[in-house]
Amino acid sequence: MAKKRKKSAPDNTIAQNKRARFDYHIEEKIEAGLSLQGWEVKSLRAGKGQLTDSYVLFKDGEAWLLGAQIQPLQSASTHFVTDPGRTRKLLLKRREIARLRQATEQKGYTVVAMALYWKNHLVKCQIALGKGKQLHDKRQTEKERDWNREKQRLMSHAQR
Repeated sequence: MAKKRKKSAPDNTIAQNKRARFDYHIEEKIEAGLSLQGWEVKSLRAGKGQLTDSYVLFKDGEAWLLGAQIQPLQSASTHFVTDPGRTRKLLLKRREIARLRQATEQKGYTVVAMALYWKNHLVKCQIALGKGKQLHDKRQTEKERDWNREKQRLMSHAQR
C-alpha cells in the first residue's frame, strides 16, 4: 500500500527583509494591510517584490511604507505610468499608528517592514518595532549563528 503524503501548505511569502533582523532587535510585530494598484498586485503574484532598506514613516496620522520596490511586469504595465519605488500607504488602526509613532519618538527605535505575504487574496505587510543594534551586537549575532551551524554539523556527524 502506498504511503499517504501530507500536502504541505503553500508558501504565502512574497518577500522578506532578512537584513532587518541583522540590523535591529525586533521587539514587536504587527500585521498591516497595504494599499496597492492593480499592476503592483500582478507583479507581486509574479514574485517581483523587494523589501531591502524599507521602513515606515508616519505623516498626518497615517503610516507610509518607503523603500519597498515592486518591479512592473512588461506585459501588465504597458499603459500605466509605473513607479517601482513609490510610497505606499499602510492600513492600520488609529491606536496602532499612535502607539508605533510614540515608540519611534524614543531614541534608537524605528519601524521596519519585515515581510510581504498573501493572506487569502490580500497582500499584507508585517512591520516590526525595532531598536538599532550596535556593531558589537551584530558581531555577537554572527558568532551565535556560526556556533549553531557548527553544532548542527557536529550533531549530524555524531549520528552517522
